[in-house]
Amino acid sequence: MNAREPQRNWYREQDCSLREFVSALEPRRDGDGLRFAAETVDHVPVYDCRELGAALDDASRRADLQAEWANVLHAGAGVLVFKRVYTDTAPVDAATAVFESIIREEREAGIAAADHFAKAGANDRIWNAQEKLCLRAPSVFASYFARPALVAMAEAWLGPHFQVTSQVNVVRPGGQAQQAHRDYHLGFQTAGEAERYPAHVHAMSPFLTLQGAVAHTDMPVESGPTKLLPFSQRYAEGYLAWRRQDFRDYFEAHYVQLPLEKGDAVFFSPALFHAAGENRTTSVHRMANLLQISSAYGRAMESLNRTKMCEVLYPVLLDRMRTQRITPEEADAVIASTAEGYPFPTNLDKDPPQGGLAPESQQGLFRRALTESWSADRFAAAVRDQSGRREA
Repeated sequence: MNAREPQRNWYREQDCSLREFVSALEPRRDGDGLRFAAETVDHVPVYDCRELGAALDDASRRADLQAEWANVLHAGAGVLVFKRVYTDTAPVDAATAVFESIIREEREAGIAAADHFAKAGANDRIWNAQEKLCLRAPSVFASYFARPALVAMAEAWLGPHFQVTSQVNVVRPGGQAQQAHRDYHLGFQTAGEAERYPAHVHAMSPFLTLQGAVAHTDMPVESGPTKLLPFSQRYAEGYLAWRRQDFRDYFEAHYVQLPLEKGDAVFFSPALFHAAGENRTTSVHRMANLLQISSAYGRAMESLNRTKMCEVLYPVLLDRMRTQRITPEEADAVIASTAEGYPFPTNLDKDPPQGGLAPESQQGLFRRALTESWSADRFAAAVRDQSGRREA
């Protein structure tokens, strides 16, 4: 929206202006404030996770780094890349093997998981990959999510107590591109439904979710890594504009694509105009684990049985803590990717606050049990009891 125009309280699809949209895409001098980025490619900051350890371990520098990431997503390019989240890609390979077995089994069972924004066919998708990986291979899950950098990124945009969900997407050779779009929440509404929400809710929606993707294969540009339109999250009416053909035409003429290597990750605002690209190769089966991380103050798109996930994961983390095969920071990262961190909603008759304003969260219970080295049976009974108290 032009700053000289009066604030509009309601947006309409027909009022969206391509001219104003293009004006919002003008780069600003964001690069001057990027203290931690290794480089900038097509306006997109790129961070090397091997160089971020000292910053993440120091409270003051960690806060500065997280503020930089949040500014990139809000006012800057709207997207950033993490290189080498996994310097050792063995956890990625192990998770890939599990995901491939799930895809085979779901295909054999006749389950066809459709894509939101692309035609069914050459693409495969696993819904609720987070829970499926955890329950099927908790040891693999623990190694995969023992990444403090992922937690730091999620906290930078959403604050603490976020909820991690994920969906695996495989675009095989010949797989078609998605249409340009914005993401959940308002991005998953029809234009007519989105028009019912006041302008301030359009401004709020991007702050409820963080979009990310971990590369499970090398992704050269010809394999179709995500098409991105830097700065497009700035356009206030974008949740209504992305379906219009003139906006889609502009996106197709101006998007950028960044190649990724296995073990890299990309994170972006859900308000960024983006789309998975066409796989023009004959041999690359492009797999990404799409991380959709939700604020504690919003509703995640998928429902997960986090109590069951905690039960199967606890013995793995307990053993690794006892044998010092995982650091406390890594264990915290796994717990944050598994357990419910926010203590509400709950049944306050059965689950009253204890020593404060809120009852103990599932994450708090998990960490307390690890610290006190509870047996697996004791923890399972406690987490089930806690889950029961939360029900009406």
